[in-house]
Amino acid sequence: MNAEHLKSSHFADYLRACQVIYDLKSKTKVEAFEELLDLLKENQLIKNRKPVLTRVIAREQLESTGIGHGIALPHARMDTGQDLAVAVGWSSEGLEFDAIDGQKVHLIILIVWNPVIPGLFNHVFAGIAKFLSNATYRSRLFQAGSGEDLCKTLSQIELEIPEMEDRIIHRAGLLWKLQEIELQKKKASPKEAKEFQAQSDLIRSELDSALVERFDRFMERYGFAVAEVQHGVCMGCYINVATGMGSAIEGSNDIYVCENCGKFLVASKSE
Repeated sequence: MNAEHLKSSHFADYLRACQVIYDLKSKTKVEAFEELLDLLKENQLIKNRKPVLTRVIAREQLESTGIGHGIALPHARMDTGQDLAVAVGWSSEGLEFDAIDGQKVHLIILIVWNPVIPGLFNHVFAGIAKFLSNATYRSRLFQAGSGEDLCKTLSQIELEIPEMEDRIIHRAGLLWKLQEIELQKKKASPKEAKEFQAQSDLIRSELDSALVERFDRFMERYGFAVAEVQHGVCMGCYINVATGMGSAIEGSNDIYVCENCGKFLVASKSE
């Protein structure tokens, strides 16, 4: 798959009705991961469930993939021989997911993506995020009466090459976690440092390369790259952020940058 192919991709290229479970039997999110990965194996889209499950759970432990509105996008970066392997599950009762808005998750879109294709995750995630940000489309998904209906609606997703504002959607939490990991790694034993490095690699694999490069430059120069905003003040330079920006950051997981010091900004964890 090359860049030209990516520009014209649709979710329909990767999703068939047989990859949808309309009535998940699972009672927990890990059980749901297992149920969906079993489906991928049945459809010969993965060969071995165990390593993929391990990677999906590891990613979930870093930060919940429940993006709000009753939807979750769990994923794993693994070479399964496919460009992309997708399984979709619907739970009428809903599952606890530690989602960003605290709501139960009903729709799970599980994605296993090939790490050898540059930008594939950003490309896919941006298209899905843009689609799901539309309340009309979300309503159609939640009103679907069958797996076929779910598949038909999701197949309308266009996987466009993402613009920067799409690439960084819902990434502030990951950047904050990455900073914590990098700081802990410096003080860790060799064994612990190896574990921290694995977590760091996992986060870096799904962040835009330009974002990671900027993060690394700030970490090397200042020792930190992400700062909290407390009472409208950037804790990186102790200067007030713009009023509109300060309000937008509250309750958001999008990325903002301090206009004064250039640090990435996140809402205060203590307020």
